[in-house]
Amino acid sequence: MATSSAKTANTERTEPAQSPLITEFLKHLQHERGLSPQTIRAYRSDLRQLDAQCGPLERLGLSDIRRWLGDMHQAGLSRSTLNRKTASVRAFTSWAHRRGHLSEDPSVRLRTARRSTHLPDVLQHQHMDQLTAGLADQAAESASAQPLDPVEHAMHLRDAAMVELLYATGMRVAELSGLELASFETGRRMVRLLGKGNKERIVPYGVPAETAMRQWWETGRPVLATASSATACFLGRRGARIDVRTVRRVVDQQLGRLGTTAARGPHALRHTAATHLLEGGADLRTVQELLGHASLSTTQLYTHVTIDSLRDAYGQAHPRA
Repeated sequence: MATSSAKTANTERTEPAQSPLITEFLKHLQHERGLSPQTIRAYRSDLRQLDAQCGPLERLGLSDIRRWLGDMHQAGLSRSTLNRKTASVRAFTSWAHRRGHLSEDPSVRLRTARRSTHLPDVLQHQHMDQLTAGLADQAAESASAQPLDPVEHAMHLRDAAMVELLYATGMRVAELSGLELASFETGRRMVRLLGKGNKERIVPYGVPAETAMRQWWETGRPVLATASSATACFLGRRGARIDVRTVRRVVDQQLGRLGTTAARGPHALRHTAATHLLEGGADLRTVQELLGHASLSTTQLYTHVTIDSLRDAYGQAHPRA
Protein backbone atom coordinates (compact mmCIF):
# COMPACT_ATOMS: atom_id res chain seq x y z
CA MET A 1 0.00 0.00 0.00
CA ALA A 2 2.83 2.37 0.86
CA THR A 3 4.43 1.74 -2.53
CA SER A 4 1.13 2.42 -4.28
CA SER A 5 0.68 5.66 -2.33
CA ALA A 6 4.20 6.73 -3.21
CA LYS A 7 3.53 6.11 -6.89
CA THR A 8 0.32 8.12 -6.67
CA ALA A 9 2.14 10.97 -4.95
CA ASN A 10 4.85 10.98 -7.61
CA THR A 11 2.20 11.08 -10.33
CA GLU A 12 0.50 14.02 -8.64
CA ARG A 13 3.77 15.89 -8.34
CA THR A 14 4.61 15.47 -12.01
CA GLU A 15 1.14 16.50 -13.23
CA PRO A 16 1.42 20.22 -14.04
CA ALA A 17 -1.12 22.42 -12.29
CA GLN A 18 -3.25 24.48 -14.65
CA SER A 19 -2.95 28.23 -14.33
CA PRO A 20 -6.08 29.80 -12.79
CA LEU A 21 -6.00 32.27 -15.66
CA ILE A 22 -6.32 29.43 -18.18
CA THR A 23 -9.17 27.92 -16.18
CA GLU A 24 -11.04 31.22 -16.19
CA PHE A 25 -10.48 31.67 -19.93
CA LEU A 26 -11.72 28.16 -20.72
CA LYS A 27 -14.90 28.85 -18.75
CA HIS A 28 -15.35 31.97 -20.86
CA LEU A 29 -15.01 29.89 -24.04
CA GLN A 30 -17.53 27.35 -22.79
CA HIS A 31 -20.20 29.54 -21.23
CA GLU A 32 -19.94 32.84 -23.10
CA ARG A 33 -18.75 31.76 -26.55
CA GLY A 34 -20.35 28.32 -26.58
CA LEU A 35 -17.38 26.56 -28.19
CA SER A 36 -17.35 22.80 -28.59
CA PRO A 37 -15.50 20.56 -26.08
CA GLN A 38 -13.04 19.54 -28.82
CA THR A 39 -12.17 23.19 -29.57
CA ILE A 40 -11.78 23.96 -25.87
CA ARG A 41 -9.41 21.01 -25.47
CA ALA A 42 -7.25 22.43 -28.26
CA TYR A 43 -7.13 25.83 -26.52
CA ARG A 44 -6.26 24.16 -23.23
CA SER A 45 -3.40 22.21 -24.79
CA ASP A 46 -1.95 25.26 -26.55
CA LEU A 47 -2.14 27.52 -23.51
CA ARG A 48 -0.67 24.93 -21.17
CA GLN A 49 2.31 24.62 -23.53
CA LEU A 50 2.64 28.40 -23.59
CA ASP A 51 2.43 28.63 -19.81
CA ALA A 52 5.02 25.88 -19.32
CA GLN A 53 7.55 27.70 -21.50
CA CYS A 54 6.70 31.38 -20.99
CA GLY A 55 4.74 31.61 -17.75
CA PRO A 56 3.53 33.22 -15.65
CA LEU A 57 0.94 34.32 -18.18
CA GLU A 58 0.19 37.54 -16.28
CA ARG A 59 3.59 38.81 -17.49
CA LEU A 60 3.38 37.44 -21.02
CA GLY A 61 5.07 39.59 -23.67
CA LEU A 62 5.39 39.61 -27.45
CA SER A 63 8.98 38.32 -27.33
CA ASP A 64 7.83 35.36 -25.20
CA ILE A 65 5.18 34.39 -27.74
CA ARG A 66 7.56 34.79 -30.69
CA ARG A 67 10.20 32.64 -28.98
CA TRP A 68 7.59 29.95 -28.22
CA LEU A 69 6.33 29.87 -31.82
CA GLY A 70 9.90 29.93 -33.13
CA ASP A 71 10.83 26.89 -31.06
CA MET A 72 7.85 24.97 -32.44
CA HIS A 73 8.74 26.02 -35.98
CA GLN A 74 12.26 24.67 -35.42
CA ALA A 75 10.70 21.44 -34.12
CA GLY A 76 9.03 20.98 -37.49
CA LEU A 77 5.39 21.85 -36.75
CA SER A 78 3.34 22.67 -39.85
CA ARG A 79 2.18 26.18 -40.70
CA SER A 80 -1.45 25.21 -40.13
CA THR A 81 -0.61 23.99 -36.61
CA LEU A 82 1.39 27.13 -35.86
CA ASN A 83 -1.47 29.30 -37.11
CA ARG A 84 -3.92 27.44 -34.91
CA LYS A 85 -1.68 28.00 -31.87
CA THR A 86 -1.28 31.66 -32.84
CA ALA A 87 -5.07 31.99 -32.96
CA SER A 88 -5.32 30.42 -29.50
CA VAL A 89 -2.83 32.92 -28.08
CA ARG A 90 -4.54 35.88 -29.78
CA ALA A 91 -7.92 34.91 -28.34
CA PHE A 92 -6.42 34.46 -24.89
CA THR A 93 -4.40 37.69 -24.74
CA SER A 94 -7.28 39.74 -26.15
CA TRP A 95 -9.58 38.35 -23.45
CA ALA A 96 -6.94 38.77 -20.71
CA HIS A 97 -6.37 42.42 -21.70
CA ARG A 98 -10.11 43.17 -21.69
CA ARG A 99 -10.43 41.60 -18.24
CA GLY A 100 -7.47 43.55 -16.88
CA HIS A 101 -5.15 40.57 -16.42
CA LEU A 102 -2.67 42.02 -18.95
CA SER A 103 -1.77 45.70 -19.14
CA GLU A 104 -1.59 45.45 -22.94
CA ASP A 105 -2.38 42.86 -25.61
CA PRO A 106 1.02 41.53 -26.80
CA SER A 107 -0.44 39.57 -29.72
CA VAL A 108 -1.70 42.68 -31.58
CA ARG A 109 1.63 42.86 -33.41
CA LEU A 110 1.91 39.10 -33.87
CA ARG A 111 2.05 38.03 -37.51
CA THR A 112 0.38 34.88 -38.81
CA ALA A 113 2.38 32.50 -40.97
CA ARG A 114 1.29 32.49 -44.58
CA ARG A 115 -1.40 29.90 -45.00
CA SER A 116 -0.45 26.75 -46.88
CA THR A 117 -2.64 25.80 -49.83
CA HIS A 118 -1.59 22.16 -49.63
CA LEU A 119 -4.47 19.73 -49.27
CA PRO A 120 -4.30 16.12 -48.10
CA ASP A 121 -4.27 13.41 -50.71
CA VAL A 122 -7.64 12.95 -52.41
CA LEU A 123 -9.09 9.55 -53.27
CA GLN A 124 -9.89 8.87 -56.90
CA HIS A 125 -13.30 7.47 -57.85
CA GLN A 126 -11.87 3.97 -58.22
CA HIS A 127 -10.37 4.25 -54.72
CA MET A 128 -13.78 5.00 -53.26
CA ASP A 129 -15.27 2.06 -55.15
CA GLN A 130 -12.56 -0.23 -53.77
CA LEU A 131 -12.99 1.17 -50.25
CA THR A 132 -16.76 0.73 -50.06
CA ALA A 133 -16.66 -2.66 -51.81
CA GLY A 134 -14.06 -3.86 -49.33
CA LEU A 135 -16.21 -2.78 -46.39
CA ALA A 136 -19.23 -4.54 -47.88
CA ASP A 137 -17.18 -7.72 -48.34
CA GLN A 138 -16.02 -7.60 -44.72
CA ALA A 139 -19.62 -7.28 -43.52
CA ALA A 140 -20.75 -10.15 -45.75
CA GLU A 141 -17.90 -12.40 -44.58
CA SER A 142 -18.64 -11.69 -40.92
CA ALA A 143 -22.32 -12.47 -41.50
CA SER A 144 -21.53 -15.87 -43.03
CA ALA A 145 -18.82 -16.84 -40.54
CA GLN A 146 -19.40 -19.96 -38.47
CA PRO A 147 -19.92 -19.54 -35.62
CA LEU A 148 -21.43 -16.11 -36.15
CA ASP A 149 -19.92 -13.33 -34.03
CA PRO A 150 -22.75 -10.76 -33.87
CA VAL A 151 -20.52 -8.07 -32.34
CA GLU A 152 -17.92 -8.30 -35.11
CA HIS A 153 -20.65 -8.25 -37.74
CA ALA A 154 -22.25 -5.21 -36.09
CA MET A 155 -18.95 -3.34 -36.11
CA HIS A 156 -18.37 -4.10 -39.79
CA LEU A 157 -21.84 -2.69 -40.55
CA ARG A 158 -21.02 0.37 -38.44
CA ASP A 159 -17.69 0.96 -40.20
CA ALA A 160 -19.31 0.69 -43.64
CA ALA A 161 -22.05 3.13 -42.62
CA MET A 162 -19.55 5.65 -41.22
CA VAL A 163 -17.38 5.65 -44.34
CA GLU A 164 -20.38 5.93 -46.67
CA LEU A 165 -21.80 8.83 -44.64
CA LEU A 166 -18.48 10.68 -44.33
CA TYR A 167 -18.00 10.55 -48.10
CA ALA A 168 -21.65 11.27 -48.94
CA THR A 169 -21.85 14.41 -46.79
CA GLY A 170 -18.27 15.64 -46.34
CA MET A 171 -19.00 16.04 -42.64
CA ARG A 172 -16.26 16.48 -40.06
CA VAL A 173 -15.31 13.57 -37.81
CA ALA A 174 -16.58 15.41 -34.71
CA GLU A 175 -19.90 16.01 -36.45
CA LEU A 176 -20.21 12.30 -37.18
CA SER A 177 -19.37 11.38 -33.59
CA GLY A 178 -22.03 13.79 -32.32
CA LEU A 179 -24.87 12.45 -34.49
CA GLU A 180 -28.12 11.42 -32.82
CA LEU A 181 -30.73 9.04 -34.17
CA ALA A 182 -33.03 12.04 -34.49
CA SER A 183 -30.46 13.87 -36.64
CA PHE A 184 -31.75 12.06 -39.72
CA GLU A 185 -34.74 12.84 -41.91
CA THR A 186 -34.81 9.45 -43.59
CA GLY A 187 -37.75 10.24 -45.86
CA ARG A 188 -35.80 13.05 -47.54
CA ARG A 189 -32.34 11.55 -47.00
CA MET A 190 -31.14 14.59 -45.06
CA VAL A 191 -29.02 14.81 -41.93
CA ARG A 192 -28.79 17.69 -39.46
CA LEU A 193 -25.22 18.49 -38.39
CA LEU A 194 -23.90 20.60 -35.53
CA GLY A 195 -20.66 22.14 -36.75
CA LYS A 196 -18.03 24.53 -35.45
CA GLY A 197 -19.34 27.26 -33.18
CA ASN A 198 -22.54 25.22 -32.67
CA LYS A 199 -23.70 26.24 -36.16
CA GLU A 200 -26.34 23.90 -37.53
CA ARG A 201 -26.73 22.89 -41.16
CA ILE A 202 -28.70 20.25 -43.04
CA VAL A 203 -27.04 18.25 -45.83
CA PRO A 204 -28.29 15.49 -48.14
CA TYR A 205 -26.90 11.99 -48.55
CA GLY A 206 -27.37 9.44 -51.34
CA VAL A 207 -28.80 5.96 -51.75
CA PRO A 208 -25.57 4.02 -50.94
CA ALA A 209 -25.25 5.86 -47.63
CA GLU A 210 -28.97 5.32 -46.94
CA THR A 211 -28.60 1.57 -47.54
CA ALA A 212 -25.54 1.32 -45.28
CA MET A 213 -27.19 3.38 -42.54
CA ARG A 214 -30.34 1.28 -42.62
CA GLN A 215 -28.33 -1.93 -42.26
CA TRP A 216 -26.50 -0.39 -39.30
CA TRP A 217 -29.69 0.82 -37.60
CA GLU A 218 -31.66 -2.40 -38.12
CA THR A 219 -28.98 -5.09 -37.73
CA GLY A 220 -25.81 -3.61 -36.23
CA ARG A 221 -26.75 -0.99 -33.66
CA PRO A 222 -29.17 -3.18 -31.63
CA VAL A 223 -26.31 -5.63 -30.99
CA LEU A 224 -24.00 -2.98 -29.51
CA ALA A 225 -26.63 -0.81 -27.79
CA THR A 226 -26.71 -0.67 -23.98
CA ALA A 227 -28.33 1.55 -21.38
CA SER A 228 -25.46 4.03 -21.88
CA SER A 229 -26.10 4.34 -25.62
CA ALA A 230 -29.04 6.73 -25.21
CA THR A 231 -29.83 8.21 -28.64
CA ALA A 232 -26.28 8.27 -30.06
CA CYS A 233 -26.22 7.18 -33.69
CA PHE A 234 -22.81 5.49 -33.85
CA LEU A 235 -21.59 3.32 -30.97
CA GLY A 236 -18.34 1.80 -29.82
CA ARG A 237 -17.83 -1.85 -28.97
CA ARG A 238 -19.12 -1.34 -25.41
CA GLY A 239 -22.19 0.61 -26.44
CA ALA A 240 -21.11 4.16 -25.61
CA ARG A 241 -21.11 6.96 -28.19
CA ILE A 242 -18.22 6.45 -30.59
CA ASP A 243 -15.33 8.89 -30.09
CA VAL A 244 -13.37 10.68 -32.80
CA ARG A 245 -10.20 8.67 -32.16
CA THR A 246 -12.02 5.43 -32.90
CA VAL A 247 -13.45 6.86 -36.12
CA ARG A 248 -9.98 8.02 -37.21
CA ARG A 249 -8.50 4.61 -36.44
CA VAL A 250 -11.22 2.79 -38.38
CA VAL A 251 -10.86 5.01 -41.46
CA ASP A 252 -7.05 4.85 -41.33
CA GLN A 253 -7.16 1.06 -41.26
CA GLN A 254 -9.59 0.84 -44.16
CA LEU A 255 -7.63 3.29 -46.31
CA GLY A 256 -4.42 1.44 -45.49
CA ARG A 257 -5.96 -1.76 -46.86
CA LEU A 258 -6.21 -0.15 -50.30
CA GLY A 259 -2.44 0.05 -50.65
CA THR A 260 -2.78 2.43 -53.62
CA THR A 261 -3.21 5.84 -51.98
CA ALA A 262 -1.43 7.93 -49.37
CA ALA A 263 -4.76 9.41 -48.19
CA ARG A 264 -5.47 8.75 -44.53
CA GLY A 265 -8.12 9.67 -41.98
CA PRO A 266 -11.71 10.95 -42.07
CA HIS A 267 -10.59 14.38 -43.29
CA ALA A 268 -9.37 12.75 -46.50
CA LEU A 269 -12.95 11.62 -47.13
CA ARG A 270 -14.14 15.19 -46.52
CA HIS A 271 -11.60 16.55 -49.03
CA THR A 272 -12.53 13.80 -51.46
CA ALA A 273 -16.23 14.62 -51.23
CA ALA A 274 -15.55 18.32 -51.89
CA THR A 275 -13.24 17.60 -54.82
CA HIS A 276 -15.64 15.14 -56.45
CA LEU A 277 -18.52 17.60 -56.05
CA LEU A 278 -16.57 20.34 -57.82
CA GLU A 279 -15.38 17.97 -60.54
CA GLY A 280 -18.99 16.92 -61.03
CA GLY A 281 -20.11 20.50 -61.67
CA ALA A 282 -21.22 21.77 -58.24
CA ASP A 283 -20.58 25.48 -57.67
CA LEU A 284 -18.38 26.78 -54.88
CA ARG A 285 -21.25 28.29 -52.88
CA THR A 286 -23.05 24.96 -52.78
CA VAL A 287 -19.93 23.11 -51.66
CA GLN A 288 -19.28 25.81 -49.04
CA GLU A 289 -22.77 25.28 -47.62
CA LEU A 290 -22.44 21.49 -47.62
CA LEU A 291 -19.08 21.54 -45.85
CA GLY A 292 -20.04 24.25 -43.38
CA HIS A 293 -17.14 26.57 -44.27
CA ALA A 294 -17.44 30.02 -42.74
CA SER A 295 -15.43 31.55 -45.61
CA LEU A 296 -15.61 30.87 -49.33
CA SER A 297 -11.82 31.24 -49.49
CA THR A 298 -11.50 27.94 -47.59
CA THR A 299 -13.65 26.18 -50.16
CA GLN A 300 -11.67 27.75 -53.01
CA LEU A 301 -8.62 25.72 -52.00
CA TYR A 302 -10.28 22.70 -53.58
CA THR A 303 -10.16 24.33 -57.00
CA HIS A 304 -6.39 23.70 -57.02
CA VAL A 305 -7.10 19.97 -57.00
CA THR A 306 -9.64 20.15 -59.83
CA ILE A 307 -7.34 22.39 -61.89
CA ASP A 308 -4.55 19.82 -61.48
CA SER A 309 -6.94 17.13 -62.73
CA LEU A 310 -7.88 19.32 -65.68
CA ARG A 311 -4.21 19.90 -66.54
CA ASP A 312 -3.48 16.16 -66.39
CA ALA A 313 -6.42 15.38 -68.66
CA TYR A 314 -5.31 18.10 -71.10
CA GLY A 315 -1.78 16.75 -71.16
CA GLN A 316 -2.98 13.26 -71.98
CA ALA A 317 -5.63 14.21 -74.55
CA HIS A 318 -4.47 17.29 -76.49
CA PRO A 319 -2.14 16.58 -79.46
CA ARG A 320 -0.12 19.76 -78.81
CA ALA A 321 -0.13 19.67 -75.04
